[in-house]
Amino acid sequence: MVCLVHRQWPQTCVQGSRLLVHRSIHDEVVAELVRRAGEIRLGDPQCVETQMGPMVSAKQRDLVERYIRIGLEEGAHLAFGGKRPEGNDLSAGYFLQPTIFTDVSPSMQIAQEEIFGPVVCVIPFDTEQEAVAIANGTPFGLATSIWTRDIARAHRVAHALQCGITWINDHHRIDPASPWGGFKMSGIGRENGLVAYEEYTQIQNIIVNLSDQEFDWYADDGILKRYS
Repeated sequence: MVCLVHRQWPQTCVQGSRLLVHRSIHDEVVAELVRRAGEIRLGDPQCVETQMGPMVSAKQRDLVERYIRIGLEEGAHLAFGGKRPEGNDLSAGYFLQPTIFTDVSPSMQIAQEEIFGPVVCVIPFDTEQEAVAIANGTPFGLATSIWTRDIARAHRVAHALQCGITWINDHHRIDPASPWGGFKMSGIGRENGLVAYEEYTQIQNIIVNLSDQEFDWYADDGILKRYS
């Protein structure tokens, strides 16, 4: 088989690991999410047909599986996945099925810590204020996305979120000129764009008085002294 290099993100620092859904459409969204997860094609990440590759190592897969067990122990419902896929063609890699948890509360460990695996926690909310509180209620703040047809609400919520990157009706696409970085425990500084260059510079301020007039801060000459 001839394979082409294709972009795959089996592990990514901006995976949408928590999905906040309004309670009125929660069940509908979960049903569609489960259906779509079941159609994801696992395989060689160099093949164009592949949609999700393996974990980077056995250690990482073991860690993700430990979080899945923790989620079950915390009382979350495993709506899909959570196991190693069957099939000889996947047995040689560190593959793990896409995993969906429901009945997740924001305080659960699986909703508070970075898993770095194909695991998503679905959390319902009732009000915009509650959604913002849940979104901000972690020690991390790298990236998030907002999905809505109300652009005014999208901007209002985006400004209330404590994160470095916010997409509106999109996720994980970035322009090289767009700053990349997070808030809180998601790092300091920024990559990409002009601000990235500024991170590697040190500003020096040199002020020269070119006036022919003498200047004395304490001279009693009736001239108003100003800093600027």
